[in-house]
Amino acid sequence: MRNVVVTGLGFICSIGNDRAAVLDSLKNLKHGIAPCPAFNDPKNPIRLTGAIRGFDTSSKDPEDWSWPTAYTVKRDILRGFAPHGLFAYCSLLQAIADARLTPSEVSNERTGMFTASAGSAGMLHHHLTRMFESGVMRCSPMGVVNSVVGTLSFNLVAAFRILGASCGFASACASSGHALGYAHDEIALGRQDRVIVIGGEDGNLETILPFAGMRALSTVSDPRLASCPFDEKRSGFVGTGGATTMILEEESIARQRGAPIHARFTAWGQASDGYSPAISHPEGLGLAASMTNCLAAADILPAEVDYINAHATSTPIGDRSEILAIKQVFKDGKTPAISSTKGLTGHGLSMSSILEAAFCCMAIDGQFIPGNAHLVTPLTEAAGLHLPTATTSAAIKFALSNSSGFGGANVSLLFARA
Repeated sequence: MRNVVVTGLGFICSIGNDRAAVLDSLKNLKHGIAPCPAFNDPKNPIRLTGAIRGFDTSSKDPEDWSWPTAYTVKRDILRGFAPHGLFAYCSLLQAIADARLTPSEVSNERTGMFTASAGSAGMLHHHLTRMFESGVMRCSPMGVVNSVVGTLSFNLVAAFRILGASCGFASACASSGHALGYAHDEIALGRQDRVIVIGGEDGNLETILPFAGMRALSTVSDPRLASCPFDEKRSGFVGTGGATTMILEEESIARQRGAPIHARFTAWGQASDGYSPAISHPEGLGLAASMTNCLAAADILPAEVDYINAHATSTPIGDRSEILAIKQVFKDGKTPAISSTKGLTGHGLSMSSILEAAFCCMAIDGQFIPGNAHLVTPLTEAAGLHLPTATTSAAIKFALSNSSGFGGANVSLLFARA
């Protein structure tokens, strides 16, 4: 099994549109949650999102969009994008520059691309409405590729001339965790030398608001109080969108070309709850098994883990379930520091896993632990666990990132100081 390292990171997210801005937000606990004008409807109790700044993708015609002038997107590429396709394109350009990859290193048979998204509900609604109202021949020929699940793969594999393995993953909030895990295995088993992994979500009304029907969204209107993972007053999550790109490489190849190495991607594990299509197992059994499988694959003890970036979304059931899962696994010896960065970002749905995995790499690289923003009164089940409320310097060798999705899909990713 070959070693896998992380050499490139790119971000378009609520707490920053590049690595430097994201690092500043993590260290100083600057949240990106703000009122969303599109949600301002008396029939709708939801008011907040994790806001993506510098982009206007409100039109259903991509040619009407605007984005930062640092990025150039050709018209023929833009036409196939959903909003998160544009976010992903920009984050991917960042990651390529961060990893110092040449065009030939991106486009060859030993470089693959795995993506994760739920598709674009907004674009799909727009195209279907047009089809029923005006007839199918009045629809955009790009209506399928810019709306259905797989839209990121369709567009970015073509745009960047990817010749290696490519695949899209859809397992709800564990999607980009699965994409990272299977990308790890492609490299570790020698099938690929490099895999670009991308997760993205539109983060607009059509993507987020349906979760209110599940009673999963916070109705709190104060951005400082709405997303408060692990707090007794938590009432639901705040949705967000954007995109995150991570570039994984075989370690010796990365070192040979002098690439920056943010962390080693040591191992991953997964397990299912087999309990409910929508909520976590009340005792956290599936997530506990996922973490156990991950640590076994890495051949390390729970006491060796220094930091856990928790999935905790600020929902009453989910946060409690994860705390109980962590207590099952980390019951002897040293207890790791635990934080949920969703207090800063909001919940990025299928993007959340890769976003938080990237945060773990930055924490390892910078030797710090992000605090739990907006945590005032920890839930009673967390007694005895270390939930820091401020960002602290720390010697981190191993960091674990958890994700859980609908249907009880659980993924745990372990990163180490290289």
